[in-house]
Amino acid sequence: MDELELLKKDWKKGTETFKNYSDSDIYPMLHKKSSSIVKTLFYISVAELVFWVLISYVPYFFSDSLRERLKTSYENPIFTGLTILGFVVVALFVYLLYKSHKSISSTDNAKKLMESILKTRKVIKYYVLYNLVMIFISIPLSLYFEFNQNSEFHDQVAAFDTTQMTILVAVTILVTAIFLGIIWLFYKLLYGILLKRLNSNYSELKKLEV
Repeated sequence: MDELELLKKDWKKGTETFKNYSDSDIYPMLHKKSSSIVKTLFYISVAELVFWVLISYVPYFFSDSLRERLKTSYENPIFTGLTILGFVVVALFVYLLYKSHKSISSTDNAKKLMESILKTRKVIKYYVLYNLVMIFISIPLSLYFEFNQNSEFHDQVAAFDTTQMTILVAVTILVTAIFLGIIWLFYKLLYGILLKRLNSNYSELKKLEV
């Protein structure tokens, strides 16, 4: 048997094992993938909540100076309010992702699955936007708190001339922009890959609906 015949034989074997999937076969696959993706997003959000709790409170028990500074900061209602708001938003985000996972897991309707995917995308979009806005607010606000609570820093800034004050403002803007960029990249990597897969599933579901 020559090489051409061997190739033909192998090709015929390949066509026998190839499967053509119908819409009824594809939907369960997309459903399972979507549920798995949202479940992973939920676990990531829980890990993020635990991370922020640890970052916020573990140093409190190991550093006397930090403990005193935090006590002073919590006397300010703005700082306390923002801290509470931050944890409430993250907890709400965890809850909404959990709800999305349950919704996707329990539905057997393509349209409802598409709606759940859209809701999940919106939740993540608004959560990332919230974090970026909070960073934009927090850095200048932290500088303001430091100015009012740290007498040494207050005296230094109060003695600044116009040039030095301009440099301080420029550095604050630069640091804020850098942190915004880092956080944006972090969330783009953390959630972006999974959202891309979720969007792909949504596109495939739309094709099934046509």
